[in-house]
Amino acid sequence: MTDRQTPLTYAQAGVDIDAGNELVRRIKPLVRSTARPGADGEIGGFGGLFDLKAAGFKDPVLVAANDGVGTKLRIAIETGIHDTIGIDLVAMCVNDLVVQGAEPLFFLDYFATGKLDPAEGEAIVKGIAEGCRQAGCALIGGETAEMPGLYADRDYDLAGFAVGAAERDRLLPSAEIAKGDMILGLASSGVHSNGYSLVRRIVELSGLSYDAPAPFDASRSLGAALIEPTRIYVRPLLEAIRASSGIKALAHITGGGFVENIPRVLPDTLRADIDLFAVTPPPVFGWLARTGAIEPLEMLRTFNCGIGMIVVVSEAEAASVAALLQSQGESVVPLGRILDRHEAAVTFNGDLKL
Repeated sequence: MTDRQTPLTYAQAGVDIDAGNELVRRIKPLVRSTARPGADGEIGGFGGLFDLKAAGFKDPVLVAANDGVGTKLRIAIETGIHDTIGIDLVAMCVNDLVVQGAEPLFFLDYFATGKLDPAEGEAIVKGIAEGCRQAGCALIGGETAEMPGLYADRDYDLAGFAVGAAERDRLLPSAEIAKGDMILGLASSGVHSNGYSLVRRIVELSGLSYDAPAPFDASRSLGAALIEPTRIYVRPLLEAIRASSGIKALAHITGGGFVENIPRVLPDTLRADIDLFAVTPPPVFGWLARTGAIEPLEMLRTFNCGIGMIVVVSEAEAASVAALLQSQGESVVPLGRILDRHEAAVTFNGDLKL
């Protein structure tokens, strides 16, 4: 045993309690900005509260989702762009809730870092609060962990947890999905938050730095273009679900692309027949495909390729649902039909315009 003349402190071990308290002080106004019926937008207790009755539900089923942002975080860290990555965190959770017909109610985050910087933490939570406002859910709590020795000083990780509710008789997918139903696609805002290990490998192969002009968008740096946040589809889709009985299923196009995500909402007897000529991928996808020499099928099973959400709707109501979504600011394309399944759960016609 070694005798010490100077007592050790937690700060000397690398954990700054004062920095944590300063972060909480900074983010309280951000949290308050997400208040909604059922939650008061305050933090500081040992748990967050939500009142389902105050939110107006009669026979609710709770739906929960959790997710992260993957290695897109590495681009945020290397570019120093921290104020939008929280939008991605919320989006990845709440978009998974709405595909089940659920309204996101509240959100909690987990933020772990090697060395806590209150200004950086505030920027991250600013993005989380913005994502919650876009989705209409309350940020009711979270956890900040400073863990020297586990993370390098500049590194951090994020995880998000969302809970929503749906009236029992409006849960999706519907059991009434049938041959002949239409498939609508809602445009993505870019790469969203999947496939970034491949994206980062392609950037490495290109020899470009993140502060270089983006080859596919000269108005922005490559880093700023690649960090474009994930689109949140919650409000338009909830509006459409409430206004129409024709929506039968939704699919969030995340990791696995069309190939893996659409079958998750289809019965085993049916397939999605997708018209690739209807898809106009944003230029970033063409650059990724060319620079990485990526085959079209690999693109379709890795990235969203320009379509972030799929809507399965009865043929009779497809036009009205598309018009309603367009009136809410969504770019909608008729993407295909539901047909009998023979082998594959997703079939493609045409080629991606990469």
